[in-house]
Amino acid sequence: MRLLANENIPLETVRALRSAGHDVYSASESDPGAPDLSHVDRAIREHRMIVTFDRDFGELAVRGAKKPTAGVLLLRIRPRSAQHVTQFLTVLLVRTDVTWAGHLSVVDETHVRQHPI
Repeated sequence: MRLLANENIPLETVRALRSAGHDVYSASESDPGAPDLSHVDRAIREHRMIVTFDRDFGELAVRGAKKPTAGVLLLRIRPRSAQHVTQFLTVLLVRTDVTWAGHLSVVDETHVRQHPI
């Protein structure tokens, strides 16, 4: 899966996702401090799903002029550690009962709520 990990996604998680075969662009490695719209533009251009804890991306996905059609995965979990985030995302991204593309997916410990982009 092609992902854009926002700056709030731990680098340990980024590395683990890459090891699991995902193509991950890390904002914290490549473009720290860039505005959210810059990340949205990259996600659109490179057809990457945005993975973030930042609610602003949810607003941008639903109400913004530019739509990240590969999807936005908004994590609403309490990140107890980088390892916790890594384990949570690793399990979540292999689910076959969820279509990520074209959706704002708001995910907590027990639910996946989706809204069309």
